[in-house]
Amino acid sequence: MPGGEPLRVAVVGAGAFGRNHLRVYRELEQAGQAVRLVAVVDRDPRIVAEASAKFSVPGFGSIEDCLASVKLDAASICVPTVHHATAAAPLLAAGVDLLVEKPLAASLADADLILELGRKHGRVVQAGHLERFNPAVTAARQHLNRPMFFEAHRLSVFTPRSLDVDVVLDLMIHDLDIVLSLVGSPVREVRAVGLPVLSRKVDIANVRLEFENGCVANFTASRVSTELVRKLRFFQPHQYLSLDFARKDLLMIDVTAAAGMDPAQLAALAQQAGGHPSAGLSLTKVPVEQGEPLRLEIESFLNAVRTRDTPVVSGEDGRAALALALQINEAIARHAERTGL
Repeated sequence: MPGGEPLRVAVVGAGAFGRNHLRVYRELEQAGQAVRLVAVVDRDPRIVAEASAKFSVPGFGSIEDCLASVKLDAASICVPTVHHATAAAPLLAAGVDLLVEKPLAASLADADLILELGRKHGRVVQAGHLERFNPAVTAARQHLNRPMFFEAHRLSVFTPRSLDVDVVLDLMIHDLDIVLSLVGSPVREVRAVGLPVLSRKVDIANVRLEFENGCVANFTASRVSTELVRKLRFFQPHQYLSLDFARKDLLMIDVTAAAGMDPAQLAALAQQAGGHPSAGLSLTKVPVEQGEPLRLEIESFLNAVRTRDTPVVSGEDGRAALALALQINEAIARHAERTGL
């Protein structure tokens, strides 16, 4: 787009996620940033009418109708995961850059189609892993020093939202993406167990990954919990970091004095929920620059659109997280068959 003209953006899918994208785009526009919300698309007439009225923006029942009426530079795809590729294809062909909510697609074939069309038409494709933009994650990256043990817990109460995918693709994929980006090593082994509880898909899962560099990561995800928990803890040489996604804070524990502990003792420390100091341990609350992850994610996306740089969370990153999540689901299925669940 010429000079500093505002980017013309649309949101496709006006459900819970879509409404948040609409809100942030409008807030950025009102704050004077070079972006203009010009359309919302949803096939449900009631939902699109409500979104259109609330955000004072033209509403359309289909992407084709939107493209025929409005010129777009960029769009957020917030429809159910199984429809991501179908929604992305006409937009990419029309020269629209995309922020695709996580997971990137429901299958690797669909993910590859999105990425292929992005390359073919020279478009930006960013995967919507907004926890990468959580200020606590950003702060933790500044203290990375060969992390070797991770433990992630992401627990949520049951809602009818996102039941088109299982808990691995719904919740755990956030932590898979983050750990993949922090470890930077291929996965060597996957062990997993999961069960459907209140839906027809797996609602609770536990996973153990071992990477080629020797790092080990344990993940627990549940959407049938009685509490909300979003935490990641990891050990690296002489340090233990505890990250709370919800509170957006980071605790760093210097364990140099405990360097003589055996691996079992160190692993036991990693189980500590609050990271409270004890003999030989020094706790520091790391300064974290606060901000809304979704706003930071969308600002990063708009910057990639303007500069044509590779997004912070590329489409390829999204595919990698999806591939691992699907591998985990295969391991869960094998375990269920082996145990007769």
